[in-house]
Amino acid sequence: MAFFFFDFKDIGKQDTRALLSSVIVQLSRKSQSFYGILFNFYSAHEKGSQQPSIGALTKCLEDMIGASGDVPIYLVLDAVDECPNTKGIPSSRRQVLDLVEKLVKQGSSRLHLCITSRPEVDIRTCLEPLTSTSNRMCLHDQIGQKNDIVEFVRGVVYSDENVRRWRDEDKELVIEMLSARANGM
Repeated sequence: MAFFFFDFKDIGKQDTRALLSSVIVQLSRKSQSFYGILFNFYSAHEKGSQQPSIGALTKCLEDMIGASGDVPIYLVLDAVDECPNTKGIPSSRRQVLDLVEKLVKQGSSRLHLCITSRPEVDIRTCLEPLTSTSNRMCLHDQIGQKNDIVEFVRGVVYSDENVRRWRDEDKELVIEMLSARANGM
């Protein structure tokens, strides 16, 4: 199992290179054969002095998936929407989505992906055709999530020393407005 958390505040955690590098290193720690694949990859790239291409990193990950035998590999990719979606050349987000699409279409039964994101149009357009409705879950419209947000905001409003002095009507307005505009976050 390997995790990668995209982060709009950290430019080093917003692209395919960062994703692949992190996942490959994490997986290499879990298996001697994966470690061997990474060691050979490292040696083939002048012991780290030569920057590997995205294609080479992708091939390294594919080799690990292929070498896993009957052992499943789980990859958790959190907050794909935090990859920049710029115009022009393929954006970081587009490259990540292309990688995910490529991995899924290879059809390895050993690879299991869990991808989280806000429901951005480009992300949904790419990912929805790759899954069945039974494997997809949208939390943005779930009443439980909305209730959790309301309760969290309510807890903050009623425990803050400065806000406690406000009129109850003002506190309730703050809770209502912040909860309504939380957009699932």
